[in-house]
Amino acid sequence: MAFGWMKRVLPRGLYGRAALILIVPVVTLQLVVSAAFLQRHFENVTQQLTAGLALDLRYVLTRLEQDGEEAAMTTAAALQITLTEGQSVPSETVRPFYDFSGREVIAILNRDIPETRYVDLAAQHRVVIVGLETANGVYEVAVQRRRVSASNPHQLLVLMVFTGLLMTGIAYFFLRNQLRPIRRLAKAADAFGKGRIVEYTPRGALEVRSAGRAFLDMRNRIEQQIEQRTMMLSGVSHDLRTPLTRMKLGLSLQEKSSDIEALERDVEEMQALLTTFLDFARADALDDPVPTDPKALAERIVEDVARGGGEAELVAPDAVPLVDIRPQAVRRALGNLVSNAMRYGHRARVTLHVLDHAVRYTVEDDGPGIAPEDRAEALQPFVRLDAARNQDRGTGVGLGLAIANDIAHSHGGTLRLSQSDALGGLRVDLVLAR
Repeated sequence: MAFGWMKRVLPRGLYGRAALILIVPVVTLQLVVSAAFLQRHFENVTQQLTAGLALDLRYVLTRLEQDGEEAAMTTAAALQITLTEGQSVPSETVRPFYDFSGREVIAILNRDIPETRYVDLAAQHRVVIVGLETANGVYEVAVQRRRVSASNPHQLLVLMVFTGLLMTGIAYFFLRNQLRPIRRLAKAADAFGKGRIVEYTPRGALEVRSAGRAFLDMRNRIEQQIEQRTMMLSGVSHDLRTPLTRMKLGLSLQEKSSDIEALERDVEEMQALLTTFLDFARADALDDPVPTDPKALAERIVEDVARGGGEAELVAPDAVPLVDIRPQAVRRALGNLVSNAMRYGHRARVTLHVLDHAVRYTVEDDGPGIAPEDRAEALQPFVRLDAARNQDRGTGVGLGLAIANDIAHSHGGTLRLSQSDALGGLRVDLVLAR
């Protein structure tokens, strides 16, 4: 894009952009006005002063021609002009590149004093040296620079810069007070997206207060919905456990037969289903974020797989920092992913990456994987892709990936499914925001 570089250069934060909106018009206006004003002002002043000096020089030259060198020097001294006899006349005029008013000085002296052969504005600081070639010989004139230019021209610039900085600082102070409530709202919303509740009170302008109250209402509604869902499924699970326990007890008292054993397996499966449903309902309310070692958490899960006779490995850096996550929830999500990997494959690999703003667990297996067109559906609750995943290797209700996805979202992260290049099966990236 033609303006792609501008997006990379411009600040991305609210403070930086607000300051840019505030400073750029002020600086641009000051530059344009000052450039136009200073150019016309100092050019006019320089022209008038230099024209006055040219008249004095003409008078000195007239005295030199009529009354001689001594009378001319006396007159020059009275006019605060130093007149000395020169040795030779240089062929070039000298002017520093930054001396813009010097151009007017040189032009007017050459125009009004035909005897001028050179003008040296760089030999001595704040002194103008003029070489004159007259009928009486070569002379050199030296005058103070203030005779031909406005004195202390930088004062106006300093005043403008100081005033601009002062007003910008005052405006930025008030602007910061207006932006602070927006940042507090963004911080509260970001924390809520990661499963944390930060105390927040709407403040600031009316629009910010309105957005803050809307956020609080939304947060309360979401919390109520989560609580109601958890209570409903917990109540259903609790109410169903009692008759299931009675059924299991009654079946245990019956004479063993193939039908009784089949019924006992059905009861055990129903209990497992209720436990899974309750886990899914409580995925958002397991624990609070605390500083946790993500490597140690993954090591325990891999050790559990090894104790069960499975083949799993962990690839992680030697030292990782503590991160604020909900350890029980993340352990459940990662445990579901590793269990799925072992159920549908023979090997599992867990890779840990601790990034600047996220923690990423990658779980890979050597199973059949999931087709790309079925991956979005696989993240939905109660979805079982039996055609893609070998049903003979285990049973479930289709909540393993859904629970992991729900926990990832509660941490402000995401769950991504793809193909494993290393093992050839499914690759699942559990990304948790820090």
